[in-house]
Amino acid sequence: MFPSSSSRLFTPSLISPQDELDDLRLFNEAISKATASRGVSPKISHLGTINPKPKIAFLFLTNSDLVFAPLWQRFFESPSNDDLFNVYIHVDPSTKILTPEWFVKANFIPAKTTARASPTLISAARRLLAHAIIDDPFNLYFALVSQHCIPLHSFKYIYTSLFGNPPSSSSSKAFLTQRSHTSYIEILSEARYLYKRYVARGYGVMLPEIPFDKFKVGSQFFVLAKRHALVVLKDKKLWRKFKLPCLYSDSCFPEEHYFPTLLSMEDPKGCSHYALMRVNWTDSVNGHPHTYHSPEISPELIHTLRKSSTSSIRIFCSEILARLLETVNGDSQGCCFQRLS
Repeated sequence: MFPSSSSRLFTPSLISPQDELDDLRLFNEAISKATASRGVSPKISHLGTINPKPKIAFLFLTNSDLVFAPLWQRFFESPSNDDLFNVYIHVDPSTKILTPEWFVKANFIPAKTTARASPTLISAARRLLAHAIIDDPFNLYFALVSQHCIPLHSFKYIYTSLFGNPPSSSSSKAFLTQRSHTSYIEILSEARYLYKRYVARGYGVMLPEIPFDKFKVGSQFFVLAKRHALVVLKDKKLWRKFKLPCLYSDSCFPEEHYFPTLLSMEDPKGCSHYALMRVNWTDSVNGHPHTYHSPEISPELIHTLRKSSTSSIRIFCSEILARLLETVNGDSQGCCFQRLS
């Protein structure tokens, strides 16, 4: 049966044909750029860079101010980090945000309107991936985060976890072995609401491309290796299904299903099946996870958030109250980075 009639009929923000064409051109450009860069020696690039180092592209997907910009500034700051990362920001054009208060070079990419529980969030994430690939061929990992996320470890710790100690001989190795890089994305096969979401567009609509046993769920935030970022940009088959409108709002969260479903179908062994984002779903409200308030913030909380029920690490956290910066100011930065590696 379909969801009960008491469920609210849902008419999502559909992606216009022009937006679809614009994205297709962008994705094709990124694919072509990546293909051309494969022949570039890791010792001397086409830009003339000597011994380039692999980089992490931080992709901020937001519809409001980056309230944790001072904290991210503290995370990024260090002359030794300058050539190891890039920042890209997708801001819903219908909102006005303040320029982040940091000294990091941020690339604001051409953006389109986004809406929660709609395929527009998938498009925005793909758009960020494409711009990052086009902008710098040395971006080898892509971390998608929101304005509510904070880092739980130092930049050096995160970089070393992905690539090895910078700078070192492992830098060249990272380019040579990128086809075997693991992507860190949550991929779950069981959830009590999974079938309800599978039929959210109607019975049989996802077939034959996506049988129910291939339909996955996971966090919309991830850290993708470049090879998997390209898989996302090349995909047309699954996108044709996930961009379709859902019938009911309480069953439609395509951004939580598209990426884990696609990558589990294309390369399940190349993915971690767990995310590097720590989210607390206790006391969730309207589909949003628990928000940590100022009295809860402490070094002990950061240590706790880093822990996991599995052997995996957690390097980002979502849903920290913005007033944290007002109430503990510099101490908030210290609790994250001074005593914690």
